[in-house]
Amino acid sequence: MKLWYSPASPFVRKCLILAHERDLADKIELMDAAANVVSPDQRIMASNPTGKIPTMVLEDGTVLFDSRVICAYLDSIHDGKKLTPRSGAKRFEIMTLEALGDGIMDAAVNNRYETALRPAEFQWKPWSDGQMGKVNAALDQIEEKWLKSLGRTPNMGSITIAAALGYLEFRYPDLKWRKNRKGLARWFKRFSARPSFIASKPD
Repeated sequence: MKLWYSPASPFVRKCLILAHERDLADKIELMDAAANVVSPDQRIMASNPTGKIPTMVLEDGTVLFDSRVICAYLDSIHDGKKLTPRSGAKRFEIMTLEALGDGIMDAAVNNRYETALRPAEFQWKPWSDGQMGKVNAALDQIEEKWLKSLGRTPNMGSITIAAALGYLEFRYPDLKWRKNRKGLARWFKRFSARPSFIASKPD
């Protein structure tokens, strides 16, 4: 398996955390990419017309994207406990938590593009504030509603939330997201000590 990736991408990190948790990391060849919305990597475009990372190419040439699809595939090929339950209410609980984590990453990455790539004279602060408003609202809801779902052993939802929080630590060190979110901060401290999280940390 080949994975087009950038180490700074939280969506890539989500896939890598899963791979390390289920002993799949050594089966994945990492392909360094230079993907962004302004000048997409044409090597990725050949397989994925959106030009986004992560994009995975399987041994038979099958192409998988985005991170949810890649993670679902990886979760289907190991022999351990599945990170997304196969059926029942718990399945949809974990899938919704994963979607919430993806939403945090979407908003944070979009704001990163706005503030780091767009020329200052064209930046739109209300739009940027709206993106970070989504991030903070999602973090508040996790603190109030989802701590039990995060659990002490990884699931696909908790892996995604961990990747999202890792990205906030990396790109938004001044956000101070732990303030008034003591439960989430304690959970993240525990998750941050996992070998899978440490191994997938961007430089």
